[in-house]
This record gives sequence, structure tokens and C-alpha cells, in this order.
Amino acid sequence: MHRVSIERVGSYDRELVRAGMERLLAPLGGMGAFVSPGDRVLLKPNMLAAKTPDKAVTTHPELLRAAIGLVQAAGGIALVGDSPGIGGIRKVAERSGMLAVVEETGAELVAFEETEEVAGSGMFRRFELARPYLEADRIINLPKLKTHEMMTMTCAVKNLFGAVVGTAKAGWHLKAGADREQFARMLLEIYLLRPPVLNIVDAVVAMEGNGPGSGDPKPVGLLLAGTNAVALDVIAAEIAGIPRNLLYVERAARELRVDGADRNRIETVGADLDEVRVPLRLPHISDVQFGLPPFLKNRLRHYLTSRPVQKDEACALCGVCRDACPPRAIEIRDGRLVFDYHSCIRCFCCRELCPHNALDVREGSAMRLVRRLRRGR
Repeated sequence: MHRVSIERVGSYDRELVRAGMERLLAPLGGMGAFVSPGDRVLLKPNMLAAKTPDKAVTTHPELLRAAIGLVQAAGGIALVGDSPGIGGIRKVAERSGMLAVVEETGAELVAFEETEEVAGSGMFRRFELARPYLEADRIINLPKLKTHEMMTMTCAVKNLFGAVVGTAKAGWHLKAGADREQFARMLLEIYLLRPPVLNIVDAVVAMEGNGPGSGDPKPVGLLLAGTNAVALDVIAAEIAGIPRNLLYVERAARELRVDGADRNRIETVGADLDEVRVPLRLPHISDVQFGLPPFLKNRLRHYLTSRPVQKDEACALCGVCRDACPPRAIEIRDGRLVFDYHSCIRCFCCRELCPHNALDVREGSAMRLVRRLRRGR
């Protein structure tokens, strides 16, 4: 059985978070069960972009502070690392409040720059992952619970995509991102290459709607923890009220029989699961990923799937979306963004990384027609 611990924490008050995390980890053996004296422990928060903590885009700094404190109390050497989607790690850490925590606690901020090739054992034969991620004695995963326009939810497994460095993320989106089922398999294979010894989820304030970068903060009032990232995601999705058929990573995990995907082998401890459910509003994305052969997916994608569009009043034409687009399907021309929707793979990296929240989502023309016909019945 995999054990997932759930603890109520009503705010990011420093003492509340520290005490809540101690209670959270107690049923799992406490931090001492995962960290030995002298261990170099890499704490992997969600550092998607340079956003302030109130935006709920990144792991909250007080969660990081509590985790660092418990690692150090167990005798470990705390390292904090990630590869942000946009901007350098120091800039993201400063804006998100994590840099101050690192400096105040004496932890070390580690940039994911150097890589090492690792052989895969599944669909994908090799990965280039951050060397500090591979060389740490222990990894503790600190994801934020958020909805996600491409994968429906991002939590423990998806957070480990941060071990892919910089522009290589765009390469993986281009290689696997046109098919969400394939992308989910890639995420699982990265997770299985180096599973964290512990996962602690920041769901005190989650994100709903058009996550992971443009959604709305949603108070949930919980911390979750477990040793198996897949099992933790299964329980997080139940709390968030997300239907299982929309969870690409969970679907892939069940099909591949990845350890942790069987709900019957997951027990929860701490707060009563039935009493802590807080449904999250999902992204408004229509898709045709499931149940169609590849040749039909490619032909119908442009007409049925949602697509990114420019918000004229908000767009600063900064070029971040253009530079982040894996298939290079965005240009700036005559003072506007121009999208090549036939090349667009609908990964929504442009929306995820836009610093101005200047991109919206519009349904494909055929899907809009279908909805109008349904309303007319």
C-alpha cells in the first residue's frame, strides 16, 4: 500500500506551515526517515516563472522554508534547484520569495545548467537531465497543485519536468507535445529515472482555471505528502474533483501499470479525504486527443481543438511567446502576433510563459459550430 498524508493548513503563516508540515510527515516517519546526516538533499520546488507568491504560480516560499528547516534539522545539506520556464533561476527565486528563504536559512541555490545523458527504458531511449538533479543524494519534490491547459493537472509527476534544462523543454514539447498521451508517458519516464524520496504538495492555495501560469488562486487549505508521486497525484486529483478520464498522466500510468496508479493500493492518513475536497475549475480547452487514429488527429486538430489568441489590450509584443514556442508557430508582424495554427501543437507554452497574461484561448471553428447546434436543439 502507498500512503498519502493529508494535513489542514489554513494559511502561509510561518509557524502554521512549519507545524503543519511536521504533522504531515509524522505518519510517514518524519523527515528523519528520508534524510540522513550529511546527505546533500535537492529540494525541487515549482519555479515556473518570476511571479510573486500571491499569484499561486510557484511553490510558496514558506513551504520551502519549512522543508529546508526540517532537512537541516535531520542533518542534511539543503540545496534548492529548478530550471524555470522563463528567466534565470536567481530572478525567479527572487521574485517568488524563495531567494530570501534560501539566503536566510543558509541553503544553496543551484542552477540547472550542466546536463548528463541518461538512458531511458521505455518509449524514449535517452534524456538529458540536470546534473545537480542526478548527483544529489536525495531529492524532495515540492510541487504546487495547479490546473494545466495541456495536461489538465500539474502536481508531483509533472513538476519533475523541471529536471529538463532550459530550451530542451521546448524540444520535448516538439517531440512529444503534439500528443498528450505521449507527453504523459515522457513525464512518467523522467519520473521513473530518479524518483524523489519524498513529495510534499503545496495546496494551501492552489491554482484553478487556465493554469499553470494564467489561472486564478484557489484556497484549498491543505498540504499533502507521500513517497510515491503517482499515488500522490491520484489523491490530489480526487481532492480537486478532476475526472480521471481527463488526467493524462494518470491514464498513462494505469495503462503502463506504473507503481502508484492503482487506487485500491493507496491509503490516506491525516485529514479525512471526504471532508477536504475542493473542486478546481478546469481550463476551458476542447481537444480531440483520445480515440482518434493519428491521421485524423492531424487533419481535425486545427478545426476542433482550442488555440491560443492574442489579447490586443494586454500584449506588449515582448516576444516571450514567440521565443518559447516549440514549433516556432508565432511571429510578430505589423505590430501583432501572427499564429500558424497548422504548425501549432497546442502545448500552450506561449500562455504558460507569457509575463503579461496577454494570450487567451479560443475554440476551433468546428467545435464552436457543434456547440451552437447543440444549443439550438
